[in-house]
Amino acid sequence: MNDTTHGIRIRPGGLADAPAVLGMLDSAVAWMNARGNTEQWGTTPYSQRPGGVARVERYTTENAPYLAELDGVPVGALVLDSGPSPQMPIAPAEEPERYVRLLVSDRRYAGRGIGAALLAHAAEEARRADVKLLRVDCWAGGGGELVGFYKRNGFVPTGWFLSGAWPGQVLARRVG
Repeated sequence: MNDTTHGIRIRPGGLADAPAVLGMLDSAVAWMNARGNTEQWGTTPYSQRPGGVARVERYTTENAPYLAELDGVPVGALVLDSGPSPQMPIAPAEEPERYVRLLVSDRRYAGRGIGAALLAHAAEEARRADVKLLRVDCWAGGGGELVGFYKRNGFVPTGWFLSGAWPGQVLARRVG
């Protein structure tokens, strides 16, 4: 368990957290859509997409999930893996890595440093495993706002890709 200066507690997650993660994903889709962003995650709530529930259940059982909490309420989720999703057109690293498969926060708690705290936790987990590379991929559209978020959190763009018409950016961060 980890406490940050913002009162955010980070704990290991599991299958019981899948409904909370789905709720965060659904609220993120609604928030993006309200801002005019329908390209990143579409317009269908994540929990209603074909395979959406099963994907989150896999994330919470087959990967390393972590939940951020404020006063015991789940407000963010991070899922780490040993590499990118095989479904994504992203080459594996040439060294051991930790890969951020999912990072989401409850938009009702925006501006409290939840995403940054979860990324700091990801770096800490990589260090603990003696892994020097932390990578993530994200949507590169919308003027690059999401790419900018990762850059502000110590990541450097290393390549881009297209998944259909969806523009993606791969970013890396060295941890020591």
